[in-house]
Amino acid sequence: MMNHLLRTPRLFAGLLLLMLVTWVEAQVDSPISHLLQKDQPPEGVVFEIVTGDEGALEWAIPRTQQYIQQLRGKFPDLPIAVVTHGREMFSLQKRNEYGSQDVHKQVKSLVAQQDVVLHVCGTYASWKGLAEEDFPTYVDVAAAGPAQINDYVAIGYVKIIIKDQD
Repeated sequence: MMNHLLRTPRLFAGLLLLMLVTWVEAQVDSPISHLLQKDQPPEGVVFEIVTGDEGALEWAIPRTQQYIQQLRGKFPDLPIAVVTHGREMFSLQKRNEYGSQDVHKQVKSLVAQQDVVLHVCGTYASWKGLAEEDFPTYVDVAAAGPAQINDYVAIGYVKIIIKDQD
């Protein structure tokens, strides 16, 4: 049978392409696949969300929730934080609570039901004339988003970047 496959160039090329695609998909499965393959959890995971798109949390929060569910499926007590410090963080303002209702509902669920800490960048907020009071109580306003991420990494958290290409 293998000899017949080798004699048919198109079939052989197709088989080779299928094997290559399968291998590539296995290599880029997801940003958390390497963690899910481990026997022991890391100290924690911090998800970094930073984009120039004000509506990015509409896709980034559900994607993050999916990753959290996968991680907690294997490591139920894994500490998890989310830091958003780009333009997308402004959809979490109190004044956007009704305009971005789904995002706010999902973030409330992350914080209250899934024991996740969600931070926005206080420095970036201040550049736009916003203060801690402009965000709901379930959103922590960190002094600086990148510094908050570095603090988590310093205590052993693994950083996962949420970006459009995931």
